[in-house]
Amino acid sequence: MRGIQGIGAAAMIRLPLAFYRRHFLLGPHVPLPSQPSLLAPNRVSLQHRFQQLPHTVDQPFLEKSFVLLSGFTFACLILGFFAIDEDEPSTEEDRRVDWIGAALITCGLILVVFVLSDIPTARDGWRNPHIVGLFFTGILLVLLFALWQYYLERRLENTDLPRTRWTAPPLMKPSMWTHADGRFAVMQIIACVNWAAFSCWLVWVQIYYQTYLNLTPIQTMLRILPMFFSGVVANIIVALIIGRIDVVYIVAVGTLLTGCANIYFAVIDPRASYWATGFPSACLVVLGADFTFASGTMFISKVSPPNEQSVAGGLFQAMTQIGSTIGLSVSTIVFNWVLKAQSSSLGVSGDQGRDDAPRESQPKAYQAAMWTGFAFGILCTMMCVFLRGVGIVGTTPTQEAEEVDRQGHESRHEKECDVHV
Repeated sequence: MRGIQGIGAAAMIRLPLAFYRRHFLLGPHVPLPSQPSLLAPNRVSLQHRFQQLPHTVDQPFLEKSFVLLSGFTFACLILGFFAIDEDEPSTEEDRRVDWIGAALITCGLILVVFVLSDIPTARDGWRNPHIVGLFFTGILLVLLFALWQYYLERRLENTDLPRTRWTAPPLMKPSMWTHADGRFAVMQIIACVNWAAFSCWLVWVQIYYQTYLNLTPIQTMLRILPMFFSGVVANIIVALIIGRIDVVYIVAVGTLLTGCANIYFAVIDPRASYWATGFPSACLVVLGADFTFASGTMFISKVSPPNEQSVAGGLFQAMTQIGSTIGLSVSTIVFNWVLKAQSSSLGVSGDQGRDDAPRESQPKAYQAAMWTGFAFGILCTMMCVFLRGVGIVGTTPTQEAEEVDRQGHESRHEKECDVHV
């Protein structure tokens, strides 16, 4: 069931990217970034709120809530038939699927994600031979996938070679990572690391509220509710500035806001008011995630050819999911290490779990986990240096033509000045 859910979410995020590029980014209208990825942080926060229901409601109401969600998805399916135009026909001659590459990357990512998710609770951690073996096997499969895709792309470029049963077009051309002089790859990495910072905040804040402050799930949900309204504000802001400001500044501000949201809890005083720390942190974290996600997807869409739109969107989505796993794994390791050290300093065995650890030892551990999220956010901000020169991504063909004419006029003017000199 979880696998089917993942397939549906992946298809929904990646396939509409070309649709939005055609109707918004390249159309005659103002390029509003009204695409699904822009609301991804809100989607995740709403998902966590629904996850609180099993702890607060009875079984009949819980079953009705799932029926309600199923009704929402069915309504989206019906609306899609009326609201989404027919897609343009594919220009690719060979439409075969590279099942070898699909098997390699699927098995590799499953092993890597499983290890990163299980390492915080595994016995002996990285000293466990099973953990090390599975991790390096996953890494090896991912590397084999990259080499196999490189081979298929080189073979595809050579038209003299005959088609064979095993050499279908590559799922992901390695050359796509070099789009925009490598800035495509930089944006993908920024999305991965920034989502790690966002996931750190979202998970550890809820654990802090419920485990340390002993708040009910409903009380916790109310404290993160400002994320939704902040996300709406972020949509409006991005729509107003995406066609006027260089994307590097939008991404840099977004990653910085995500990091700053973690700082509020990294230095939090449990006695402080919610309005002094929790409220501004909840507002900032989704602002930062929305800024980065929206501008990142529009940049990826702009620099990718039409036949790579879906792959680029799917890759962007996959990088965020990998970032979420990395963020939770690393922050959990840091949390457990600090909790063990703090418990030992109080004369309590460090082998006990979080529930048995002294209350006095827990604040430092929560702060350390949030400092980890802050480090992820600041790392993204520093990486924005490599995005210099991207320019404004939310431009229409008219604006692009005007920019080309302006640059041509300036070039001719410089040549005339040189001649006169």
